[in-house]
Amino acid sequence: MILKKGAQVKVISGKDKGKTGEILEINRKLNKIKIKSISMIKRHTKPTKENKGGIISKESFIHQSNVKNIDLKKSDKKVADKK
Repeated sequence: MILKKGAQVKVISGKDKGKTGEILEINRKLNKIKIKSISMIKRHTKPTKENKGGIISKESFIHQSNVKNIDLKKSDKKVADKK
């Protein structure tokens, strides 16, 4: 499966099953991806000069086998080019 940053995907397994989102980041070495507003986790951060600190919610990585590409525009173009 070809996944690129910015592509629309649908989660097919896990706690966020059925949700859709945009790919923010890809880790090809571990075969994991980060999707916008999917698999949210809480991180406790210490206050620094730049950051206020506290509890921050952010996206976590999920395995790429748990998602399905639904970006039809890109996949249709590839099929049309091969014909």
